[in-house]
Amino acid sequence: MIIEISFKGNRREFFEWPFEDTPTAKTAVVVEVERGEDFGYVHATGELALKRKAGTTHGKASSNPLRKAIRAASGDEVAKAKLLREDEVNVRTRAIEKVRALGLDLKISDTEWQWDKKRLAIYFTAEQRVDFRQLVRQLEGLFGTRVHMWHIGARDEAKRVDGVGRCGRQFCSANWLPELNPVKSSVAKDQHLSTLNPAQISGACGRLMCCLRYEHEFYVQQRKRFPKEGKIITTAAGEEKVISLDIFRETVTLRLPVGESRVVPLVQLRQEMRGEPVTVPESPDDAGALDRADEEMATVAMPASKPFPLRPPQQERPQEGRLQPRARQQRSPQDRPRQEKPPQDGPRKQRPQRQRPSPQQPRAARPAQDPTQAQAQTPVQDAGSQQAAQSADGQPQGPNAGDGESGNGRRRRRRGRRGGGGGGGENRGPNDNPSSGGNPANHTPPAGGPA
Repeated sequence: MIIEISFKGNRREFFEWPFEDTPTAKTAVVVEVERGEDFGYVHATGELALKRKAGTTHGKASSNPLRKAIRAASGDEVAKAKLLREDEVNVRTRAIEKVRALGLDLKISDTEWQWDKKRLAIYFTAEQRVDFRQLVRQLEGLFGTRVHMWHIGARDEAKRVDGVGRCGRQFCSANWLPELNPVKSSVAKDQHLSTLNPAQISGACGRLMCCLRYEHEFYVQQRKRFPKEGKIITTAAGEEKVISLDIFRETVTLRLPVGESRVVPLVQLRQEMRGEPVTVPESPDDAGALDRADEEMATVAMPASKPFPLRPPQQERPQEGRLQPRARQQRSPQDRPRQEKPPQDGPRKQRPQRQRPSPQQPRAARPAQDPTQAQAQTPVQDAGSQQAAQSADGQPQGPNAGDGESGNGRRRRRRGRRGGGGGGGENRGPNDNPSSGGNPANHTPPAGGPA
């Protein structure tokens, strides 16, 4: 006979019961394990055990012959097992201290003593692969027994620790679920569950809840009977768009081109799409009576409407009077004529370069000023000062002399040029002194003029 034994942390295995009397559920037994003995409780027997062995992960994992159950546990053996469960709390605390001392990136979830204390199993979770060989050596020296480290996932951790879900019942993984399969986000989308906030559809382990897989097959099969949402279909009212589906009441919400919406049963929608006369089914609650909503939809005539604006009909343009494009003749690269440039008779003409003035060339003459402005800027001198400013050869020496050349042979600088006034102080006019600010009172008269 095959029996299923449950150990600590909802760990279950199958054993062979060699005795004639069948043990009852939750009977404490001592079984044979690798390198010793272990203590557990009977979970299932007989046909139920055979069924679970064929459908559970721990029943199909190994093809080796089953180990045997040794005997039913006595009272002293049950008391010894309880002391081991209490000591496991101290073992987990000391193992956590060793992990922190070594700086390992892992989390100790649970510890479990074998009944004969010949083996200590430590279950942990980690995001990446961890080298724990030095930790195992320290723990074996600390507890004096063989230590096994088991890396488990988040769902397996929730199964071992156990707890109560948001539904108010025990975790399915710890209670009855035969195997722990991953749950994808597409399962939640098929059931129209929002994935924007994963915390609402996640369990205590931080993963998507296992119960999302229970009804997933029903949703997939039901949606195959309905048109897809957003699809434009042709009914008795014309072209309509599918807005939403109700797979439990088997109704479809449609939107007319004018913006009005209506709710149609799935049976009636199929008849309208096939062009058959609409027949409203009888209500099961009232024998022979029609549902009010269905009766109104069956009796009211649907008004004719324009085609749906999202898919306007394509109108063919008249072809009369239009010029047909001439068909292009495909030519190969060998058939295309090569355009050769005409040969040049002489050397290539060079573009003349623009001549720029050198810095030694004199600048252009300053344009003549308005005589009225010149009179206003130049002070009036008497005849005596003009005669005194003439040199021996008859050349004028005043501030307004000739073409602007001074007596010392230097060219008078333009007024307002960068750098301020002219060359010599004796050749400046009354308003050319930058230090004086254009005030005649601060101007030093030229040599030979009136003091």
